Amino acid sequence: MSIRASHCAILATALLLGGCAYADDLFGTNWSGEHSTVAAAPPQQQATTYSIPPSQAELNPQPTNSPSSTYDNSSAPTNTIVSQKVQSLRGDLQRLKGNVAQREQELAAARASVQRDSQAYFDTVARINSRLQTGTTPGNPNLVAAWNQAQTSLDRINGDIGQLNRISTQAAADSSLASYLTNATQAAFSLQGAVEEDHRQLTAIQTDTDATTVKLDALLNSVSDEIARQSNYVANERDNLVTLSQAIKNGRLFGPSLASRAFASAPVTRSNLPTRHAEATAHPAATGGNHPLVVIRFDRPNVSYEEALYTAVSRALERKPSATFELVAVAPSAGTAAQVAVNSNASKHNAEDVMRSLTNMGLPADRVTLSATTSADVQSNEVRIYVR
Repeated sequence: MSIRASHCAILATALLLGGCAYADDLFGTNWSGEHSTVAAAPPQQQATTYSIPPSQAELNPQPTNSPSSTYDNSSAPTNTIVSQKVQSLRGDLQRLKGNVAQREQELAAARASVQRDSQAYFDTVARINSRLQTGTTPGNPNLVAAWNQAQTSLDRINGDIGQLNRISTQAAADSSLASYLTNATQAAFSLQGAVEEDHRQLTAIQTDTDATTVKLDALLNSVSDEIARQSNYVANERDNLVTLSQAIKNGRLFGPSLASRAFASAPVTRSNLPTRHAEATAHPAATGGNHPLVVIRFDRPNVSYEEALYTAVSRALERKPSATFELVAVAPSAGTAAQVAVNSNASKHNAEDVMRSLTNMGLPADRVTLSATTSADVQSNEVRIYVR
């Protein structure tokens, strides 16, 4: 017993001394009055990085949208009366979206077809004009075949317009379906027997229908603009083909034949009398009392007048865009009756040539009138152009 008591005393003494040492370390002093030295902190160990593999959701290439903001096609029915309506509206919406996507593809195909046919048409017409510009024989069979080819290309463009009209009609029917979907969805919100999930799905259908309607409206506007543009283009080119046909027939770049146009008879005035004194007031009906814009004298063969004529008419239209023009064929009245008749016919043919030049320059034929007269004050045939 004494030995055990002695061991316990020794153990208690050791614990007491250890506590004192701990206290000295804690407060930084020892009981002997000497400052203790604080040991340096051990170096920090390097942090270990652990790799966390991505989850299945992060590996999914298709992001998962919140069902509260985007239409969820996989939403299960709620077995309510409103849920049956939701399923019906969902089917109509999918059909509408499929129709709009198909219309967009059809419009892209029609535009590509128009581009191909227009390019073929322009290439053919350019070859014809180039050949006529350099000179060719009247009724050249090669140019006739090329003209037929251009006509075929223009007919194809007209067929493309028919396809655009069909797309427009189908898109209009799709627009009616979109309107029905919008109204039916709004009405479904007031049906009795619905749960919150039904209204959530109705909201998603309504949002998707509105977005599809915006795309459909843009499609309808695009088709309408395309139809108007191509229709005007084909109408203008029909007229150009008529002009080109006459040019091939004549073997030169002139407008359609004006041989059937009637000449108005200028009233008989003192200018028809063999006196030069009254020539200053000649042709009051034909001239309108003003000076001619252009006077073309056919006193030699192959008179070159087109450039001067174009410049004068262009400036007149700049000053007065609504202006009309009167061409007066003037023939000398001197000589025998047979000579006067020959000169008058030649003067009329000269006026027809000037008229063809004007129409070839783009001036509408209904803005030009023709008349003919004789004058003792001219030595050769003339064509005078007046602005009205």
